[in-house]
Amino acid sequence: MFKNMVMNSMGIQKKSILQAKKSVIHGLGCFAVQFIPKGQRIVEYSGPRLNLEQTLKALEKGNEYIFDLDSHYSVDGSVMSNEGRYLNHSCDPNCESDIISGKVWIDAMRDIHKGEEVTINYNHELEGFSNRPCQCRSKNCPGFMIANHQLGLKNPQKLLRTMMEMSNEIISQKKNKNDLPPNKLTTSLF
Repeated sequence: MFKNMVMNSMGIQKKSILQAKKSVIHGLGCFAVQFIPKGQRIVEYSGPRLNLEQTLKALEKGNEYIFDLDSHYSVDGSVMSNEGRYLNHSCDPNCESDIISGKVWIDAMRDIHKGEEVTINYNHELEGFSNRPCQCRSKNCPGFMIANHQLGLKNPQKLLRTMMEMSNEIISQKKNKNDLPPNKLTTSLF
């Protein structure tokens, strides 16, 4: 899918070290075409910079390639020139993002072997976790895409308990909503 040569954000042509192909995690994924040592900057997650209003509109339209820079701006990575658009989530990722001067860089957290899928943690918070099932198959995967700092809790039972409490609260709210007369229904939780 990616050609041998790609153009970086500075307009410099370079040889790509990623290849997009079918992934067991989800749809297409990015795979290393050569050995990538720990610490190497792999790719810029690129695309148009969006303000908050533009970001919300893109999300409403189903754009799944939004990467938050901060609370005001994001990058729309849906453009075909973005080599990082097919990075899949993993609860045990081999890469991490580094935001420098409004640009999102993907760096290797460990050595990545030729043919291995290149992954990051999407770092979603717990809120809304039930709408984000995870298929990464890592041994630390709780079954949902959630942030590294949530996975890093010293007590995995506490994480599971918190997730169960949130699920029970959603079920309770939905049940209470269904008990209201039809003209009193509020927006759906799902």
